[in-house]
Amino acid sequence: MGVILLVGSIGLLDLRLLGYARAVALDDLARALTPLALAGFAIAVASGTILFAADAAALAVSAVFRLKLLLLVAAGANALAFRWLSALPLARGLALLSLVLWLAIVIAGRMIAYL
Repeated sequence: MGVILLVGSIGLLDLRLLGYARAVALDDLARALTPLALAGFAIAVASGTILFAADAAALAVSAVFRLKLLLLVAAGANALAFRWLSALPLARGLALLSLVLWLAIVIAGRMIAYL
């Protein structure tokens, strides 16, 4: 549930920045989706911590798990850059990067069980 709220909310906002649904005001959409994204992040952190604790030894040496953590750091840095920078062309590039990063994070998370 946490990942759905987080990635879904961020994804919708990123798509709006990229030009989809221009009739929807960006500020209104951000105001509506930011609390959902933050709630999703909190749920994902809590459940991820529990899942890590259940198999910490195996996850600590997993290359895919480490990749996922690096991608999460990159997504966080991207979010901070977005907050600090307001130029629309740059915001569009950051939105596209955000979509790619979150897709990669979800894929890496699923691949942990198989690799």
